[in-house]
Amino acid sequence: MTDPSGGVAPVSTRVMNLATFLAQAARRDPDGIALVMGDTRWTWAEWNARADALADALQTRFNLQKGDRVLCQSQNCMEMMQAMFAVWRAGGVWVPANFRQTPEEVAYLAEASGASLMFCNAAFPAHAAACDLPQIAIGAADFGPDIAAITAEHMGKRPPAAAVGRDDPCWFFFTSGTTGRPKASVLTHGQMAFVVTNHLADLMPGLTGDDASLVVAPLSHGAGVHQLTQVARGVKTILLPTERFDVAQVWDLVAQWRVSTMFTVPTILKLLVEHPSSAAADTSSLRYVVYAGAPMYRVDQQRALETLGPVLVQYFGLGEVTGNITVLPAHLHQAEDGPTARIGTCGHARTGIEVQIQDDNGDEVAPGETGEICCIGPAVFAGYYQNPEANAKSFRNGWFRTGDLGHMDEQGFFYITGRQSDMFISGGSNVYPREIEEKILTHPAINEVAVVGVPDPLWGEIGWAVCVANAPVAEDDLAAFLDGKLSRYKMPKRFLFWDALPKSAYGKITKKMIREELEARGMLA
Repeated sequence: MTDPSGGVAPVSTRVMNLATFLAQAARRDPDGIALVMGDTRWTWAEWNARADALADALQTRFNLQKGDRVLCQSQNCMEMMQAMFAVWRAGGVWVPANFRQTPEEVAYLAEASGASLMFCNAAFPAHAAACDLPQIAIGAADFGPDIAAITAEHMGKRPPAAAVGRDDPCWFFFTSGTTGRPKASVLTHGQMAFVVTNHLADLMPGLTGDDASLVVAPLSHGAGVHQLTQVARGVKTILLPTERFDVAQVWDLVAQWRVSTMFTVPTILKLLVEHPSSAAADTSSLRYVVYAGAPMYRVDQQRALETLGPVLVQYFGLGEVTGNITVLPAHLHQAEDGPTARIGTCGHARTGIEVQIQDDNGDEVAPGETGEICCIGPAVFAGYYQNPEANAKSFRNGWFRTGDLGHMDEQGFFYITGRQSDMFISGGSNVYPREIEEKILTHPAINEVAVVGVPDPLWGEIGWAVCVANAPVAEDDLAAFLDGKLSRYKMPKRFLFWDALPKSAYGKITKKMIREELEARGMLA
């Protein structure tokens, strides 16, 4: 069988349905603990049977067809994990919303994804009302039948996993929308099989059923991908018992369940290691504390290494590439500054991924030169759903354009300078805020900082540094502290002090929200 060019055409593009990971884990260790939340435990056999029953209900009661999108609005819970695998088993596409989004924002996700069904936690009746969709409630609610009752009615049914191809969608991964409305990145079964394999190879090698994973971030995004990887290796998953994030409780659960792997973001990791309870916490079971979602400032990285030891693993990647661009494994994290330390690196290219720094024409630049981080490989998504304009902007010559700026050194290690949208031009010179923020954070009184460019009649744009301090400090003090550490054109012209920096639903400090707050305070008029 050949294609027109004379090469061999694929005989089949059939791949494993992702729900099979759960079935395989249940076959290997049916009585092992799979999911924990508070006092509730599910074994692998119980979880798999619940997913089977719900998948049967989706197909027979709700007429879910292959490729149908299913929206989910819920905080982390066991039923959310059940629903995810049931949707895949039935051939549907998982469309999780971040539970912190407003009803109007979730209604937009429903419309943009073309969802035909919605799982909605009973705690969010306004979100259910905002979405004109058939509802399945997680918990007792007036807006739809309860997932527990549906599961009980169909228990014992074992529908076969829907047949899927490599390029069949499995997950609509919505971007955070920091530069506009969220876009649905289409993730496929074949892509995600590679991502799971890659995560196990590059981030958490050697996981077994003896390991345990604690979830401290929303399962709707990166933490959900992380947990899919845990299921593939039969690793038990521990969910926080309540929505409230209690650092002392996190450390108690780590000790109780001998947690060995966690996924988090730098803001949460910073909270964990700076909390007083970390001093007495038993963290000896930790093997991999994986952080991603935003660069981690050097001072925070050093504090985490000093507190937890050599267990940090960093990866860089967008939702569109499900994190698979670079990795800085534990053995390359270094707490001490020195000639061998690669300070500020986000690591080297992931296995099976090629990464380039490209100029505006799409040509690769020399090591040390700044350009846009671009990549190709099996982890790159299929494109944005029904958004040809965004697809045209995001791909060039087959390369996915991340929109992040950075450079590569001679050894192939990458350094993120910032988002293209964060860069500003002052007096004709490009200014990258991250470099300035790194320097400001070395001041002992500064906990958090964001540098943004604001209009200026003389220079075009100038930098303002918005800081959160842990002790009294004056603008002049910070300016004097930075004198000699930064070129004059990079020096912020103003230092503002706020009680807290606004953060997105994903725990990120975004420059868009900083500017919106400056406007709301009447400072950019």
